[in-house]
Amino acid sequence: MPAPETGSEPAAARPNLGAVSVTQLEDWERELFEPQLTFTSGDARKTGLPENSVDLIVTSPPYWNKRDYGHTDQIGQEATPQAYVHAILECLEEWKRVLRPHGSVFLNVGDTYFKKSLLGIPGRIEWDAVNSGGWLVRNRIIWAKESGMPDPAKNRLANRHEYIIHLTPSADYYYDLVGYSESVGNGANPGDVWIINPERNMGEHLAPFPREIVRRAIQLAAPAQVCATCNVPRRRVIERTSELDPKRPQAKRAMELAEEHKLTADHIRAIQAFGVSDVGKATKFQSGTGRNSLEVQRLAMEAKAVLGGYFREFTFAKKRTVGWTDCGHGTPARGVVLDPFAGTGTTLKTANVEGRDAVGVDLVPLMNQADVGG
Repeated sequence: MPAPETGSEPAAARPNLGAVSVTQLEDWERELFEPQLTFTSGDARKTGLPENSVDLIVTSPPYWNKRDYGHTDQIGQEATPQAYVHAILECLEEWKRVLRPHGSVFLNVGDTYFKKSLLGIPGRIEWDAVNSGGWLVRNRIIWAKESGMPDPAKNRLANRHEYIIHLTPSADYYYDLVGYSESVGNGANPGDVWIINPERNMGEHLAPFPREIVRRAIQLAAPAQVCATCNVPRRRVIERTSELDPKRPQAKRAMELAEEHKLTADHIRAIQAFGVSDVGKATKFQSGTGRNSLEVQRLAMEAKAVLGGYFREFTFAKKRTVGWTDCGHGTPARGVVLDPFAGTGTTLKTANVEGRDAVGVDLVPLMNQADVGG
């Protein structure tokens, strides 16, 4: 799929994609094996894995000019930063082959100082991924650390953040923002800054990758279950309720007015179809406004007449999960997470804990070493 035009935003995935019915995750779970972990020696640029076999890639390649792993085919010891970026783009081309159409990559990559200057390597990767590789960069997540290794520099601040780049080959990728928000618990869309401190490393691996980063990426972009026949992921099906948070004075007053004037469930749905505002600039950007039926418009106006400024409160009503899309083939499988720079296997082990199958590839396997610890 070609990249969107400049300034446009890819449409969100349709929630009922591939569904003939709505069932529960438990209905498929009893037919599944325990999560599997598979490791193979190999190059991230040529994994040998089948096409369309992976739902999510979470990985942290060696940073440029940081550490020599002693392998002739290693990435990270290229002669120039641009050669390193080219190597990462070769990886991305291979990863696009093994990803399913709804797949994502969460790429943790840091920058490097060279001749007293940062090189902007993450930005170079993003630029080339979009302009040469045909990828979409959906987020540049900031991994912020409250502590870190001592930094001897006296004329600049200590580095306390890295990037996690979320890339997708298509605008129609799997994404469970509702489930993620419920887990993180700080808003409907918690934002792109993750404050996660490094975990204590118990082995020789010098670049421990926190399990929390893996867990968050999995919650966002790795379906728990996928059909083994059509490779379609099961997506959350949600409905908006009329329930508000009574601890908020505005919400409490909105509920009181709705009850006093006997607004129906159809009135509440009409409010929600209009969104935050039914007038002005907002009507040009909201999905429901301007395309509602005359009956919905009538009900919304009735509600606005009695609610006044509290009209908008019902657009923030709680949502609930009613089930998950079911394609009807009856061939359940777990979502698959790949780490092509598997290292000590933190990504793989975390994926198993989260109920996904895990596949690891690495030139220098360290799976027999101690894992990172809290």
